[in-house]
Amino acid sequence: MDTDTKVEQILRRYDTITVVGASDDPAKPAHYVPEHMIEHGWRIVPVNPRGGEILGLPAYPTLAEVPEQVGLVDVFRPSEHTPDVARQAVAAGATALWLQLHITSDEARTIAEDAGLLYVENRCLIVEQRRLGLNAPSAA
Repeated sequence: MDTDTKVEQILRRYDTITVVGASDDPAKPAHYVPEHMIEHGWRIVPVNPRGGEILGLPAYPTLAEVPEQVGLVDVFRPSEHTPDVARQAVAAGATALWLQLHITSDEARTIAEDAGLLYVENRCLIVEQRRLGLNAPSAA
């Protein structure tokens, strides 16, 4: 399956995005990208080691501490950190892993794909959401 097909499948399937590396700094993509996705109907679950609140939502220190089933994991972490995030995503039962623009990792790809996750790297959720003209799917 090519990347464009995976991107569209992910955006049409998942109504919740667990954001690893979410930020409370409005100037950072890890803040304004999830904020944009909220504006288009997606639920966001922020993950940040500091915890607290991001975008008015409780932020969990790790993926393992998210108290609901994790589906799509969106990553705002440097490429060298993504293999560990991929392992955590697999352990948490995620079914899709998305590395944001300028983030790539052959190792993270292998970990994710070997576990059967849909995998996208080096793509921005905002760019893809706008390109496809999609809003969040309705919760079933």
